[in-house]
Amino acid sequence: MSDTTASERETDGNGRSTLPAEFLERWRDVAYNCFSSGHKFCREVCPVMQVTRDERHTPTAFQANVVAMEKGHLTLEDVADDYVHCTMCGACELRCPNTLFTGDFYRFRQRTIDVVKAMRALAVQNGIHQRNWKRWAELTDRWGNEPVLGWTRETSGARVRAWAAGLDLPTGGETVLFADCEAAFKRPSVPRSVAQLLRACGIEFGLMEQQWCCGGPMWETGYVDIAHRMAEHNMLDWRRTGTRRIICPDPHDYITIVEHYPELDDGFDEFEIVLALDVIAEALRDGRLKLTVPIERTVTYHDPCRLNKRLGVWQAPREILRAVPGLTFVDVDHVTQWSYCSGAGSNLWVEKPEITAQISSRRIAKARELPGVDGLVSACPWSERPLSEQGAAQGMEVFDIFELVAEAAGFEV
Repeated sequence: MSDTTASERETDGNGRSTLPAEFLERWRDVAYNCFSSGHKFCREVCPVMQVTRDERHTPTAFQANVVAMEKGHLTLEDVADDYVHCTMCGACELRCPNTLFTGDFYRFRQRTIDVVKAMRALAVQNGIHQRNWKRWAELTDRWGNEPVLGWTRETSGARVRAWAAGLDLPTGGETVLFADCEAAFKRPSVPRSVAQLLRACGIEFGLMEQQWCCGGPMWETGYVDIAHRMAEHNMLDWRRTGTRRIICPDPHDYITIVEHYPELDDGFDEFEIVLALDVIAEALRDGRLKLTVPIERTVTYHDPCRLNKRLGVWQAPREILRAVPGLTFVDVDHVTQWSYCSGAGSNLWVEKPEITAQISSRRIAKARELPGVDGLVSACPWSERPLSEQGAAQGMEVFDIFELVAEAAGFEV
């Protein structure tokens, strides 16, 4: 992966990077829609701002930077580190009054997440890297999967299917299960639980011939060329094995595939991308999946940001938890769009682990305030890593929703 040379960049008189004309053409109005409104309602719902209290890390600052760069007051080198401080949870976009529908004459959705992605990609194009993100991207490119086990433990090839040992799952077929890198290597009990539940529902499925990373973290941290290679490989694999339906346990994979893959392939509509959560909720609803083993615990639920704020999925996990026998479910203190973030999104934890730790610590503390709760359930493997670490420190056990349901269905997790 080579850095862009100074001669290939648009620079000011001191050789520092400026915004290319095509970048300004695409994002200038988006930035001004935020900057000119003058409000800062998004600040207090931003999980990073809640812990750093640094104005440079606010969604309004991300937009104001673009305005300042257009006027020559700042350069890319000045602001590149600011854009690391974002989990892409989407809370700012939901809170922004510019996003609200005000009659038929004014409809606008603030696009802070897209601006952050664009600025990160522009930084990479100009040879401005965050050390750990660059290393993460290089290893993902080399191995095909993210280095979720650390810098030295390879995550590649047949190892991505190691979680399925003993389940005798076929390769390919009309439906495949797409287990994300974090779950496949770091928390294999999650895809094993999903696989056993899908079988119990009577759903026939296989695994990819060679699954690579969905590419999401590469899109989110600016390494777009690597993301494209990941996506193109996966779509080629699906076509090679006759796959038409892809079931995603992880909302990060789902949102990456449905948002980014179509722009790379005119024939993408031949694929159906499905959330495993929806499949399991439907199977419980129509009686194809039976839960017979009581789980005597009192738990609350963590709404993963991409599932809830970005996709609007919050009812299905609650429906599932209320179907588990013996389980006492205390609903969360903040629900739907105002739910708390885990701090794990957009690889923040790779570059700024201390910030992720503070965000997840605050989330666990909020769960502990609920009466009688001794467990926190999530539906996102990425959130479960920092939440589990902070939960261990505060005496709160963290489960994945599929692990819990598989246990209630009588499977060994």
